[in-house]
Amino acid sequence: MIRNPKQTIEGRRNFLKATGLASAGVFAAATLGRAAAETADVVETAAAVDVTSLPRVKQTMVAPPFLPEHEQVATTGPRVIEVTLDIDERKMTIDKEGTEIWAFTYNGSVPGPMIVVHEGDYVELTLRNLSKNLLEHNIDFHAATGALGGGALTKVTPGQQAVLRWKASKPGVFVYHCAPGDVMIPYHVTHGMNGAVMVLPRDGLKVGGKPFKYDRAYFIGEQDYYIPRDENGAFKKYDNAGDDLADYLETMRKLIPSHVVFNGKAGALTGDRALKAKVGETVLFIHAQANRDSRPHLIGGHGDYVWEAGSFNDAPDTNLETWFIRGGSAGAMAYTFKQPGTYAYVNHNLIEAVLLGATAHVVVEGTWNDDLMMQVAKPGPIES
Repeated sequence: MIRNPKQTIEGRRNFLKATGLASAGVFAAATLGRAAAETADVVETAAAVDVTSLPRVKQTMVAPPFLPEHEQVATTGPRVIEVTLDIDERKMTIDKEGTEIWAFTYNGSVPGPMIVVHEGDYVELTLRNLSKNLLEHNIDFHAATGALGGGALTKVTPGQQAVLRWKASKPGVFVYHCAPGDVMIPYHVTHGMNGAVMVLPRDGLKVGGKPFKYDRAYFIGEQDYYIPRDENGAFKKYDNAGDDLADYLETMRKLIPSHVVFNGKAGALTGDRALKAKVGETVLFIHAQANRDSRPHLIGGHGDYVWEAGSFNDAPDTNLETWFIRGGSAGAMAYTFKQPGTYAYVNHNLIEAVLLGATAHVVVEGTWNDDLMMQVAKPGPIES
């Protein structure tokens, strides 16, 4: 069926829906029986905390690399943070050569928007699968507890919506992604369907037991694509979402990405879209990779404080040159810029940074400090 879907099931939408439903059921039953049982109402459940008395706040989503407005230190008790994500299947161009992919997105961007809450808050998500779409989707929050991270409770076909509420019980940065089941999990994730959540401690970040604040924060979502090629070696293009399924599965199976990019496409965070900062500012970088390992590096700077595995309950590493982001996770790094100029933020697998697209730029304004670096002599003939 995978190799020749159109010969076995009539209609693209019926095929994709059937694949998602059938594989999700097998996956849940085989690996998370309790989650499957929960959705069938056959196990005892503890009563949810009554949240009717908690204040409610609608969080306005913004496209990465930016974060929604938020307090670094909570000034109230726990709240219900209302979030709406619209699933949008859209054709995107991902490089200067015009390579295309039918991206599966949350709110139209790759990655999806960052959600920011505090430990003890409740996230109440309305997930809407737009009627123009062709595929079934859902969402798995790595920050959440139970039912495939919400994936078992949020399956929506085109024209449907679901509402999920979960408690932010662990502070840190976490990936979220679509997980319909079986082969459709990597297929959807590598079509861009992922994002991140930041759960801040209620009293804010701390370093060495002391409060730590940042002046700016940026969300960098690293994305691997596996665009199929035709018999002449050119990247193939498709008329509709899902048309690439058979070809894409064969390309994915080889584990060799055609593109590794930041925020959806090559050059998304360079030129006019480069990140901004000033000398003396502390910038928090949240880096997420929903599928592959990555090795972020800031050329000309350092990781002053790095929560490499994403947990804000743990003390950060300090003064790292390069840090490791495990596939399927997010991490955070803070750096106080000391020199002006254009910094390259890269995946330090330099093949992926230079040849496949995993590079961003940070343009920093300020006054140069010769004590930190200076050119003693310009390039010239070798002196005897």
